[in-house]
Amino acid sequence: MDQKLKIGIIGEFHPDRPSHNATNQALNHAAEALSINLDIAWLLTQPLENDSKIMNLVNFDALWCAPGGLYKSKSGTIRAIQFAREKGWPFIGT
Repeated sequence: MDQKLKIGIIGEFHPDRPSHNATNQALNHAAEALSINLDIAWLLTQPLENDSKIMNLVNFDALWCAPGGLYKSKSGTIRAIQFAREKGWPFIGT
């Protein structure tokens, strides 16, 4: 496993949400099956309201909008999705 993939998950992680734990498990399972090292980061949505913080998304190979819709900042969430769409970044929304 020498290839490393960085996935940014847009949304606040809630350990009591089965969908959030399943997201981590699914990504790790896929990475293992593909022999890829994976770095998963859950991204708080409030900082994504800031222009300088939104540009930090370039540090991720792909973005995933967290399932469950529990976002502290709707604006930050939408800005991150907009970033992915306008920059052609790999993105999935569930």
